[in-house]
Parts: sequence; C-alpha cells; structure tokens
Amino acid sequence: MIQKLLKVGSSAAVTIPKKSLKELGLKVGDSISLSFDRTNKRVTIEASTNVDAELVSWTRKFINQYRPALEALAKE
Repeated sequence: MIQKLLKVGSSAAVTIPKKSLKELGLKVGDSISLSFDRTNKRVTIEASTNVDAELVSWTRKFINQYRPALEALAKE
C-alpha cells in the first residue's frame, strides 16, 4: 500500500487505513514500534507490547552483528 506523508505541525505523519488497523488488531491510541533501515530506505511498523523500544532496537542490532556466532552456538 502506498500512503503519503502528511504535515502535522512541525512533524510528519502517515495514516493507516481503518481496514488495515482492523486486520492488525490495532486501534487509535495503541503503541507501535518503528524501526529504520537507512541503507535500504525501509521503515517497519510493528504492534508494540510493553517492551522498551530502545531495548528491542539494541537487541536487533546485537543479533545482526553477531548472527554467525549465535547460529554456531545454537548448533552446539
């Protein structure tokens, strides 16, 4: 789906169609988590639980950095 960025004050916003919110089980006021892949210009939006977003981001970076070693350990 393609959505336009909208100006909201000095920020920007993206709208999520009502149908998509329903499919994802989200409602206005729910927390979401955004992650950014600047290399591929990709933004990922995920439903968020009460997990600290900074911790999730750090964990993803750690896993990506040490993936080969982690996979080798998992085989032992």
